[in-house]
Amino acid sequence: MPSISAWSSTSVRRLLVVLLAVLLAQSAGGPEALSASTAQAAPGPAATPDRPRYDVTLRGDADGSRWTGRQRVSFRNASDRPLREVFVRLWGNGTDGCGTPGTPSPVKVSEVTGGTAGRLSVNCTALRIALPKPLARGERAAVAFKVSLTVPERNSRFGREGAFRFLGNALPVLAVHDAKGWHLDPYVSTGESFYALASDFRVTLDHPAALKIPATGRTWTRPGLPGRSVTHSVAHWVRDFAWAAGPFRTATETTPGGVRVRSYWAPDTSAAGVRLTRQDGAAAVDRFGAEFGRYPYGEIDLVMTSGFGGGMEYPGLVLLGTTDEGSAVVHEVAHQWWYGIVGNDEYGAPWLDESFAQYANARFYGWDTVGCWSEVEWPSDRTALTDSMAYWAAHPGEYHLIYTAGPCALADLERTLGAGTMARLMKQYARDHWYGVSTTAAFKKAAQSVTNKDLGPFWKQHRIR
Repeated sequence: MPSISAWSSTSVRRLLVVLLAVLLAQSAGGPEALSASTAQAAPGPAATPDRPRYDVTLRGDADGSRWTGRQRVSFRNASDRPLREVFVRLWGNGTDGCGTPGTPSPVKVSEVTGGTAGRLSVNCTALRIALPKPLARGERAAVAFKVSLTVPERNSRFGREGAFRFLGNALPVLAVHDAKGWHLDPYVSTGESFYALASDFRVTLDHPAALKIPATGRTWTRPGLPGRSVTHSVAHWVRDFAWAAGPFRTATETTPGGVRVRSYWAPDTSAAGVRLTRQDGAAAVDRFGAEFGRYPYGEIDLVMTSGFGGGMEYPGLVLLGTTDEGSAVVHEVAHQWWYGIVGNDEYGAPWLDESFAQYANARFYGWDTVGCWSEVEWPSDRTALTDSMAYWAAHPGEYHLIYTAGPCALADLERTLGAGTMARLMKQYARDHWYGVSTTAAFKKAAQSVTNKDLGPFWKQHRIR
């Protein structure tokens, strides 16, 4: 663990709360129209299949532990090469893999139409579907399948706590093919493996009326059959879809910036923590909207329980372990921009979302970051801030560097460029990659474009390779 003596006592406490929250969580990932410039933000061959549209209808059991129904996804081939196959990622199987005879995988897909399903691979987190004919550039196709989700018996992003169910990374989503080929990386419990393109979701959840359902997107609930309700959600240009279920207490407010903040919490959650989380969450969404670009989704859900292991971000929804001191809500709200709006390959370049979210977190709380880089201790000359999850998963004791060295590096960049220039850089960088996918090379190029200083030595010193 790096020394953080240069930071104020308040900064240290908040840093430890956020760092512990994030690491614990990870050990258990009318909207604006997409502009033409954003669609091609990443250099090289276009990522495909793009512009996915998910239509999902699921029915939950008595306590929200099992959901069954059907999912359809249509997509376009953005590549110059014919698209002959797609891969669907079943990230919910990441911890359990292919399961055992007594404990099957929690996510099951069956009765595939629109293509021919192969065998599950990558520890049962990837399903290849061969298309009936090659899909030319610009053409659309669709696949559909039955899906069954059984919430695992663990307190995690896809798991449960008492009467509450969390369904993060539960829905199957399309894998991405880009200049590196198909991204079929393994699931990691430290950090995230996720990489998805901005998509549209229309999700209908039929559930017992006693359950409240916070979810990604703009949601509304109507009566269903006797004793049941139906929650509808529509989300545009998001990279994933998550929801929770349980007998939550609720409150709704609208920020001065016009964002609706819906809060959901378990009855045993600290009342002081709920108040602080609601206060900071509402302030953060407006603050980051001013700094990085207006929050485009209109609504965000804050889901709080006392025992959840930290915090986990999804588009328009965050899961938060909440104590008397609050939660990691500011860090998780920052992820709405850094991973959500400005996308990245979270397996290949985790610093682009985690370090950026923690830098925003530090700015929000006014942490003293002067000199914090000099206190960072690196385990090896070979270790880089820009290492992939392949490295961090093999060295989990070093992963904290993403949350400590990363924001320190960005704070040093702010001092190097000047606060005003850094602010303009971050806002323009977000605008240039809005709903797109960025890379380390793209950020370095953007930073160099705003200064006459040669940033080569800076990148070398801060291990940004």
